[in-house]
Amino acid sequence: MNKAAVVKKIIDHLNADLELYFKAAKAAHFEATHEQSKAENKYDTRGLEASYLARGQSRQAAELEQSLHQFRALVVRPFGVGAPIDVGALVELGVGQERAWYFVGPRAGGTEIQHAGHEITVITTQSPIGQQLVGRKQGDVLKLDFGSRGESRVVSVS
Repeated sequence: MNKAAVVKKIIDHLNADLELYFKAAKAAHFEATHEQSKAENKYDTRGLEASYLARGQSRQAAELEQSLHQFRALVVRPFGVGAPIDVGALVELGVGQERAWYFVGPRAGGTEIQHAGHEITVITTQSPIGQQLVGRKQGDVLKLDFGSRGESRVVSVS
């Protein structure tokens, strides 16, 4: 699978999310500062709530910007047979006949993209599954701590 194309799709997805957060933050800021949002009495908190929302959306946008920066700086390198899993690895896990694809990224864990007919989930080395995968190699068997899926095999690392 072409990892450069996977990283590009992740970046495109993060860019789209960032654009949405910027629009939402701008709308919430407008709502918070609009004259109709001024408190009419001590129990009227519309303006305050809108400012909290704008602040939260701005923080999320800043997080996405940092994620984008790190993904753009990520050097896409191949992981050969026997290479330990680390940041930048595209990992295929198998449980019986089922397959799951993960990209070990520097940030943006939980981001999901579609590529070549597969759903790929970004995980980080700090996530529970990332902690279990880092250092493992193709062919390794591991018992994941979530769900009742049983043992998983690292089918491929690229």
